[in-house]
Amino acid sequence: MKNTFRSYVSACSIFSFLFFFLVPGATKAQLDPPPLINSTLHGTVLDAKTKEPLIGVSVQIKGTTHAASTDARGRFNFVTGQKFPYNLILSYVGYEKTEVTATVTPIEVLLKEDVKALNEVVVVGYGTQNKRSVIGAVSVVKASDIANKPVASFDQQLQGRAAGVQIAANTGIPGDGLFFRIRGTTSINASSDPLYVVDGVFINNQSLQKITTQGQSNNPLADINPADIESISVLKDAEATAIYGARAANGVVLITTKRGKYNSRPAISLNSYLGASWAPKLWDLVTGPEHATIINEAWINDGKPSATRPFRPVSEGGRGLPEEQQTYDRLNDIFRTGFLQNYDLSVAGGNDKTRYYIGGGYIFQDATLKTNDYSRASFKINLDQNINSFVKIGTSNILSRSSRTNARVGDGPQGGILQAALHTPTYLPKFNADGTYAKWAGFDNLDVLINNTDMNSKSTRYIGNIYGEADIVKGLKFRSSWSLDYNIYDEFEYWNTLTNRGSANKGLATSSISQNTIWSNEQTLTYRTVLANKHTFGLLVGNTIQGNTAKQTFAQGTNFPSDNLKQIASAATTTSSSNLSENNLLSFFSRIDYNYASKYFLEVSVRADGSSRFGKDNQWGYFPSAGLSWRLKEEDFLKNSDLISDLKIRGSIGLTGNQNGIDNYAALGLWQGGFNYQDNPGTVPIQLANANLGWESTRQINAGLDLGLFKDRIGIEFNVYSKYTDDLLLNDPLAPSSGFSSITKNTGEISNKGFEFSINSYNIDSKEFKWQTNLTLARNVNKVEKLPTPVDASYSTIRMMEGYPLFSFFVYKQLYVDEKTGDAVYEDVNGDGSITVADKQIVGNASPKLFGGLNNSFSYKSFDLSVFFNFQYGNKIYNNNRFFLESGGTRDDRRAINKDQLNRWQREGDKTDVPRVTTQGNNYTLSPTSRFIENGSFLRLSTVNFGYTLPKTLARRIGTSNIRFYFTGTNLALWSKYSGPDPEVNVTSSPLVQGYDLGTPPVPRTVQFGFNVTL
Repeated sequence: MKNTFRSYVSACSIFSFLFFFLVPGATKAQLDPPPLINSTLHGTVLDAKTKEPLIGVSVQIKGTTHAASTDARGRFNFVTGQKFPYNLILSYVGYEKTEVTATVTPIEVLLKEDVKALNEVVVVGYGTQNKRSVIGAVSVVKASDIANKPVASFDQQLQGRAAGVQIAANTGIPGDGLFFRIRGTTSINASSDPLYVVDGVFINNQSLQKITTQGQSNNPLADINPADIESISVLKDAEATAIYGARAANGVVLITTKRGKYNSRPAISLNSYLGASWAPKLWDLVTGPEHATIINEAWINDGKPSATRPFRPVSEGGRGLPEEQQTYDRLNDIFRTGFLQNYDLSVAGGNDKTRYYIGGGYIFQDATLKTNDYSRASFKINLDQNINSFVKIGTSNILSRSSRTNARVGDGPQGGILQAALHTPTYLPKFNADGTYAKWAGFDNLDVLINNTDMNSKSTRYIGNIYGEADIVKGLKFRSSWSLDYNIYDEFEYWNTLTNRGSANKGLATSSISQNTIWSNEQTLTYRTVLANKHTFGLLVGNTIQGNTAKQTFAQGTNFPSDNLKQIASAATTTSSSNLSENNLLSFFSRIDYNYASKYFLEVSVRADGSSRFGKDNQWGYFPSAGLSWRLKEEDFLKNSDLISDLKIRGSIGLTGNQNGIDNYAALGLWQGGFNYQDNPGTVPIQLANANLGWESTRQINAGLDLGLFKDRIGIEFNVYSKYTDDLLLNDPLAPSSGFSSITKNTGEISNKGFEFSINSYNIDSKEFKWQTNLTLARNVNKVEKLPTPVDASYSTIRMMEGYPLFSFFVYKQLYVDEKTGDAVYEDVNGDGSITVADKQIVGNASPKLFGGLNNSFSYKSFDLSVFFNFQYGNKIYNNNRFFLESGGTRDDRRAINKDQLNRWQREGDKTDVPRVTTQGNNYTLSPTSRFIENGSFLRLSTVNFGYTLPKTLARRIGTSNIRFYFTGTNLALWSKYSGPDPEVNVTSSPLVQGYDLGTPPVPRTVQFGFNVTL
C-alpha cells in the first residue's frame, strides 16, 4: 500500500498544482467588457415589525450576478445595465427570503422574521442541505447561543445543547480534557471520540501531553477560539456519518468558522468580558478535636489499652487531649477566587468578488485551584475570491498559542497539590516549632507546593487549508483542497529540593517536546440537476489522502548543583529518548441523492478506506449507508393543514469504521533498540505481530420523526437508534510465559441503544416580547455483548465484563452495618462463609439513564435573558475520596477524616451505614466496597445570560451600529445528592474510567460582565 499511496500523492500534487496556479492564471487573462448602465436604484430594507434598518441584507437582481448589501442605515444602491422593472431577491439570516419588483427609485422593502427553523441550511458531510431535505440525524448548534459561556474550549460549550451528546468535565481546571460521547461508547481500547472537522480540516483531538498531572490531560480543542466559530453540526447516525467512513463510528462534529459577506461594508466587532470564579463547595473535614477523638476510639475498639491511646495528656507521653488539638484549614489555602478576562476583535466584509474575515482573540483564566492558569492568543483569517464567474479559490487559517501552568491533581500523593490539602489531617500543623515546613507521611507540605510547583506547557498550533472550486458546466462542480493541522507541544517541570520528589533526586527536571502533523488532500466532484421541476438528482464522488506524523523528544535530569539552575544541562545525571510514528489513510467515497417533488427522499453513500495500521490483507474497509425520508406534509391530506406545518419520517442504516486510539504499528512485530548487555548495544522484541488485525466496525440503524406545528412555532425531533460494534480493537492479555503482556486483536462486541428527543418552541412572538424554549432529552443503554476476558480499568473499581454496561463498578457489596456489633456485613456471593475476591460483583455503573438540557430565552424591547439548565439522571459515582477520608482511624497521621465519619456506629442500636472505627476486620480494610457508590444525578443551572442592547438610533449617534452590555453567570446552582463538591468530575482522562472521583477540583462558579460593539 505504501508505494500506491506515494504514487497517488504525487499524482494529486501535480493535479492540484495545475488547478491552483494555471487555471487562475488563465482566467486572469480574460478581460471583462465595460459595464452598460441603464438604471440607478436606491433602496432601504427595514424590519417589518420594528421598522428598524437591517444591516448586511443581501440584495440581488434576479437572473444576474449583480448583488449589493445594506449598510448601517439599511440602504443599498444599484447602478446596473438592467432596465425597469426588474425583480430583487433579498435574503438575510433569521428573515424570510423575499422577492419584490422594482419599478422606480427609491424603494423600501420590509422583511419578516422567519420562525420556520426547517428552512435553515445545515452543514453536512461535504456540503450543505436545507433542513427539510436532511435524512440523517443531525443536531445544529449556533455559536451565538453558546458564545458567552466562559470555558476554554467549544466542546464544553455544547453540553446539554445537542440531543444524544453526553459531555462531562473531568476537572474544574480551564483547558483540561473532558468526556465527549455521541450515542454512547463504542470501543474499549480504540477511541470512542468523534471525528472533528474544522472548515474541512480533519483535526487532532488527542492530547499531546507527556508529563503527568496524575492522570489528567490537557484538551487540544482549547487551541481553537470559540469566538471564531459560526455554527456546529453534530452528525449522529450512519446516514450522516458514513461518508467519513473510517473515522465516523463515534459521530462527526463539523465546525464552520465565520466568513465575510459579499457586497458588504467592513463590519468591525469587539467582544470583551471580565469575570471571577470560585469553588462553590469544598469537602467537609472533621476538626482537630474530632479527628483525635476518632483515633482514640479506634485504638480502644482494637482492644489496645486506654492508657496508651495516642491523644492523651502530654505529661503522660501523648499528643495532648483531643480537645487540645488545633484545626488547620488547608482547603481554603489552596482554593482562591480566579479572575478571567477575554478580548475578541474581528473585521468582516467583502465586495462582489471577495469576502474576508479577520479575527484575533486573547483569553486568560485563573483556575480556582492555585498554580493552575490558562491563556490563549489566537489569530484567524478566512478569505474567498471569485476569480471569475466559474472559478473560486479561498483559504481558512487558525493560528493559536495556548499556555498553561499546571499542577498535579487526581490520584497519587507525590506532588499532588489537592491531595496534600485534602488528605493531610486537619490537626497537624503547617509549620514546625522552629518555623520550618512540616512534612507528614508521604504528602508534600502544602505551602511548599503552592510556592514551588513549577510545571508549564505551551501549545503552538496551526489549522488551515487552501481550496479551489470550478464550475465545469451547469450543475457540475469540482473542488480540490489541501489541509494541515500542525501542533508543537512544549512541556517542562522542575521539582526543587523543598519538594519530596525533588529532595529524593537532588532536584528533578523533565522536558518533553511533541510534534503532531496531520495533512490531507481532497478532491470532490459534485453534480446536481432538476428534471421536470420534480426530480432532483445529486451526485458526489471524491477521494482523500491523509498522513499523520507524530514526533516526541523526552529528556530528564537529576542531581542539580542548585535549585537556581533548572535546565537539564545543569544536571549531573541525564537521560533522554525520542520516537517517531507515522500512519497513512487513503479513501474513496461517493454519495447519490434523489428527491421527488420535495416529498420522497433517498440517499445512498459508500466509502472505501485503506489504513496503514492494519495487516496487509485487511487494510481496506468498506462502509456503505442508505437513508429514506417521506415528507407527509407535501401529501394532499396534510398540505392545507393549519395545525401541522411540517411532518417528515426518516430511516437509515449504515456501517462505519474505527482505527483511532490504537498504535500506528499495532499489526506489526516490533523490536526496540538501545538494549545494553555488558556495554554492548542490542535489540529486544517488544510487540507480537498480528497480520490479521483489521477494522473495528459499527452498524447503526436509525428511525426519526420531524414535526412542525402551528406554522413551525413548535418543532419536534425524535430519533431511536441501535448501534452494534464488533471486531473490537482490544489489547488481549497473554500468558506471562509468552514474554509479552498482550496483543492487539479484533475480539469483542458492544451495543448501544437509545432515543433522542428535542423540542424548539416559540411560545410568545409579539412585537415587543418574545419567549423561546429549547429542550433536549436522551437515553443511551450500553452493553458489552461479547468479551472473552474481563477488562479492568486502571482503577480496580471499574470492570468491563460481558453482559454488563461499560464503566460498571466491580466491588464488594455492603448489605448493612450490624446494629449489635457495628461491623459491616457484606454479601457472600459464593456462600463459602468468608469474604474473598470471589465475592466481588457488579453494583451500578457510571452511565446516566437520562441526560439533556433546557434553555429558555426571553426578550423585551432592548432587554434579553436566557436561562439554561443541564442535567443527568441515574448514573453512579464511586467516591474514592470517602474511602480514604472514612479511614476508621486506620491511617492516623497519613489521612484526613471527613464529616461522614461522625455518623459511625458507636453503640448497640445505632442505625447507620458507617461501621465502627477499627483497624481490624473488614470494616475499613476491604476495598472497593459499595458503601462509596453514590447517586450521581444532578440538575445544574448552567448559564444565565442577561443583556441590554442600545436602541439603534442611539448606537448610530455614537458611531456604532450595535452595542450590547451583558452579565453571564455559570454554574450558579447545583442540585445533587452527591456528597462531594461536584458530581461531574473524574479522576483521570482515561477513556476506560468514568464516574470515579479522587482528588479532582470541582467545576467553578463564574460571573462575568462584558460588552459587544459593532462598528
